[in-house]
Amino acid sequence: MNALPGNCLNKYLKHTTPLFAATLLTFASCTQKEEAYSASQPISAEKSVAPAALPDSTVSPDSTATVSSDTTAVAALPPKATPIPADEYPGPEPLPGAILPHKRILAYYGNPLSKRMGILGELPPEQMLQKLDEEVAKWTEADSLTPVQPALHAIVVTAQGHPGRGDKYRLRMTDKMIEDVLEMAKQRDALVFLDVQVGRSTLPEELPRLTQFLQLPNVHLGIDAEFAMKENGVPGKRVGSFDASDINYATELLASITKEYNLPPKLLIVHRFTQGMITNHQEIKLRPEVQVVMHMDGWGQPALKKDTYRRYIQKEPVQFTGFKVFYKNDLRSNSRLMTPQEILSLTPKPLYIQYQ
Repeated sequence: MNALPGNCLNKYLKHTTPLFAATLLTFASCTQKEEAYSASQPISAEKSVAPAALPDSTVSPDSTATVSSDTTAVAALPPKATPIPADEYPGPEPLPGAILPHKRILAYYGNPLSKRMGILGELPPEQMLQKLDEEVAKWTEADSLTPVQPALHAIVVTAQGHPGRGDKYRLRMTDKMIEDVLEMAKQRDALVFLDVQVGRSTLPEELPRLTQFLQLPNVHLGIDAEFAMKENGVPGKRVGSFDASDINYATELLASITKEYNLPPKLLIVHRFTQGMITNHQEIKLRPEVQVVMHMDGWGQPALKKDTYRRYIQKEPVQFTGFKVFYKNDLRSNSRLMTPQEILSLTPKPLYIQYQ
């Protein structure tokens, strides 16, 4: 994505004060707007073909894209690390086998069929996994008292700019694509997150078909409010939303899977970068069988990303927290990537870190 789409710009200017609008425009996600749309249904002429819309295609190693590196990051000494107590976070005491807060998860995000949706598909698998190893090492050095758990976070339902079959504005990936991600994850004993962009569909329509994978101990769930359009609206034209009732449906489903298959607690990652993306957060029901992560999904300069975290994650706590780093978008306007040390300075400390 080379520029903030005009529809995103209009969207934020319409609903914010002039001062805060300028801030939002710098980092508001619109993260997969042009990457998620199919080649047959382009949003505009300049948008590229999105391989994610072609589930049977493969990524060719000879077409690897270049990923920006954090060459301008400011060096910082690691903070004095202390173990993270379980009672620092809201909700029930973690059950046996729970991952959080005992570990910090470091996930690579994207779609293996697309070079434009994130690092997971941008590099050939071996190069991608090697780069993941390098990030794990950085985080281990920054906080040696919290073990780092690698993960792959794959978008398995992608939002679309046109109705498509059933007028749902979404495209489901094949089971084979998910199985390919599971195979990659085995090489690093990594967790797998299946991420859903529902468009005009719903979580009750999209999640049951994934239960065959969610019943595996290492497979967890992500839901992206940005692309949840309810019964109207087009993904990419405005930011969508999930209500507490939507999130409660997801946690109830995960809890039932956990009980039926006698599994450790499942993780639910909820993307958020604006106030309106999550409504009635105080009504989200926390269950012992599910650990909920509210994930800061905005991009931009470090000061703006920190401000977003404070406004929409810290001030509306649910349970655990996450933070995203964009290898490319965070480097716009001569900016830089935030270091692990900077992210660890946030309160509460994020326990789910995602790189796109």
